[in-house]
Amino acid sequence: MPDIDRSVMVVKPKQPFFDWVQSVDYEEGLTLDRVRDDSTSFLIPPIWDSSDHHKLLELCFEIVFEVELTGWHTDPALWPQQRDLKMFLKWFEVEFHSLVIDLCDGPIEVDDDEIDDYIEPGSNGH
Repeated sequence: MPDIDRSVMVVKPKQPFFDWVQSVDYEEGLTLDRVRDDSTSFLIPPIWDSSDHHKLLELCFEIVFEVELTGWHTDPALWPQQRDLKMFLKWFEVEFHSLVIDLCDGPIEVDDDEIDDYIEPGSNGH
């Protein structure tokens, strides 16, 4: 079982995000707990020191915010327009985990076209 040279950032929605989800596309019976049940995990550069967490968030929160918004509603006109790190942290709980173990056989495959949908060349993501 090889470990991979990455850490993991798990992003879990909080009540303000859930309120937005329900405001743009109300779903009866949907709960915050249900939304949080399958939180998004992001592979990130290796982080061993918690003092690096905030630095990483400053670099990637915009991309992560857009990924989370897109997951619930693809029309950017309905997204909050003034998104910043403070709002991100109000809307999401973030967990960092330093060790990733790959339990699968074969290489990790990446769909470059899908990545380019979220990360523009020259942005903080490249």
